[in-house]
Amino acid sequence: MHNELANHPLTDPAQILRYRDRQYAAELLATLLLHFDFFSWIQARKSVSTQEIQSHFGFATRPLDVALTLCRANQFIVSHGGNHQLTQLAREHLVSDSPWYLGPYYTPIKDTPIVHSFLKVLKSGKPANWQAQDGGQDWHESMLTEEFARGFTSLMNCRGLALGQALARSLSPWIGDRISLLDVGGGSGIYAATLVAAYPHLKAHILEQPPVDAIASSEILRHGLNQNIQVLSANMFKDAWPENLDIVLLSNVLHDWDVPEVEMLIVKASRSLKSNGLLVIHEAFINNDKSGPLAVAEYSALLMNITQGKCYTPEEYAHFLEPLNFQVHPFQPTIADRGFISAIKI
Repeated sequence: MHNELANHPLTDPAQILRYRDRQYAAELLATLLLHFDFFSWIQARKSVSTQEIQSHFGFATRPLDVALTLCRANQFIVSHGGNHQLTQLAREHLVSDSPWYLGPYYTPIKDTPIVHSFLKVLKSGKPANWQAQDGGQDWHESMLTEEFARGFTSLMNCRGLALGQALARSLSPWIGDRISLLDVGGGSGIYAATLVAAYPHLKAHILEQPPVDAIASSEILRHGLNQNIQVLSANMFKDAWPENLDIVLLSNVLHDWDVPEVEMLIVKASRSLKSNGLLVIHEAFINNDKSGPLAVAEYSALLMNITQGKCYTPEEYAHFLEPLNFQVHPFQPTIADRGFISAIKI
């Protein structure tokens, strides 16, 4: 077995990852400030509802939810019962007629490609081109090309080693004598690999579409785990999943998708699990009241721009799971602003 799976870091890389995860947050704030004068509009009305914001600005539901979460996490707004008011911080520094208005500080990034992509995403609800490149594809389309898929999978793989090891340690009370594991949309297979390294009795499959499936196969072979882990080449939406499974893992998958796709994947997971089977959703989670954590709200701004998804709350996932007869357990943090919820199929 490759050495890197046997050892784990003694430190939490959260702060290092946050610099990258918050990359788009400043541009989203600049978009709201300088293109919509968003905070001045709220202040003029003292209190506004989500529906009033949507009607006035024409914002789509998913990006508006992300924007409001970012504002709450930064303590720019407070929300009660679907109505939103500015805080003192926002009234002093984000309202254009305030003597302490800081909008000009953001002027240098007013017309950057990412800001212009936010202008489109906020209105359309559809993801922008990757890194806001002219003529580029969105992230989902880009992952179907060999060069992009290899580079992006490598990017996720380097992060996934420490995250996967922390997840594996935290799942100790849940694994027990469960054997069969399906890692859906497993990328390089790093999460399946770290779980099998921690629990050698597991027999795992990684479900991935081309060209990522070939990348996963080579990584599993490199780790010397090809006897315990097999790769299934399939589209997770269109193709059938294995059935009668003990564990289904959805790690950093659901945050790429909007509600209809999330619901579809959770239904497919339910159908694949046997009675008393374990579903693990491993993600960066927003608080149930959507007031933070700030680092996750910033990360959600990035996801909202480049994917069809966002970061969800534990309650939102419970809302999808409970009608399918899952017993949902509380969110458990691991490292680097990530964590998981576990759910048992009754």
